[in-house]
Formats: sequence, C-alpha cells, structure tokens
Amino acid sequence: MAEEMRRDDRVFVMGEEVAEYQGAYKVTQGLLDEFGAKRVIDTPITEQGFAGLGVGAAFGELRPVIEFMTFNFAMQAIDQIINSAAKTLYMSGGQMGCPIVFRGPNGAASRVGAQHSQCYASWYAHCPGLKVVSPYSAADAKGLLKSAIRALNPVIFLENEVILGKFLTCRI
Repeated sequence: MAEEMRRDDRVFVMGEEVAEYQGAYKVTQGLLDEFGAKRVIDTPITEQGFAGLGVGAAFGELRPVIEFMTFNFAMQAIDQIINSAAKTLYMSGGQMGCPIVFRGPNGAASRVGAQHSQCYASWYAHCPGLKVVSPYSAADAKGLLKSAIRALNPVIFLENEVILGKFLTCRI
C-alpha cells in the first residue's frame, strides 16, 4: 500500500484504527508517519459512513482504500458497496467508474466466534460490478493490491485472517 501511496498522491486509506493504532493486524504500520493524517484516516465505528465517504471520494477522482476491521462488519456497509460503488458503471452507461478498494480480514480466524469467521468471497463474487480477490501468499497480496488500487472500478480485497499479521517474505 505504501508503494502505491508514494506513486499516486490520490491514494489514501481510511478505516477504524488504521492511523494511530496502525490497523488491527498492523497492515497500515508506518503509514501515518510517512503520509500524515490527511491520507491515513481513522474513523468512528460506522462502516456505512466511511464506506460512503470512500465512494464519494472515488467519484471525486481519488483512490480510496477502505479497511474493514473484519469483513463481517462490512455487512453494515453493504448498501454503499453494492448500490453505490458496484452499480455505478452500469447505471452511468459506462461513463463513470468507482475506483475504490474495500479490504480487510475474511474467513475463519483463531479464537473468535462464528459471527467473526464467515467467508464472504462467494457473496461478493455474485454481485455484478465487483472484482473479488483473495490472495494467499505475500507476493500475490502485493501484486493484487497494487492492481486493485489502480483498477477503475471497485475491488473487494479479502485477506486471509489466519495468516494476516504474520511476517511473510516477498521477493518482488
């Protein structure tokens, strides 16, 4: 994410605890120090609100990366994801896209209940207008995230919660 933020000053990240706490799994570690509070934005616990802000920013030619603490909480923002972001290209007759990434942990996890262990890949894969990716290796994650941030339309970026936060090497 840092590489893309250095490459394009329109890229920013927004979500719960992404700045001061550096993300629940430390994915945004160091970003606040490097890019500042205008591009690494902590939000209140209001998934629908910050997803909607991200969609609006994408309509304004910015490149938001919206982080959900877990994709289980993204259900609170499903209207923004589907009706505002995913349908824009079709509703505008191909004249307007929504370049946004919705990312966060997904699927089974250690020491959490069933309400925090659902896999949403098939849910989102069945929604027209969304691309869904779920990397497993560090190299896949790096390449897919760079591609997702550069995409012209919404991407759901589902991170494996079991390996998230572990240090994995990437030779790219």
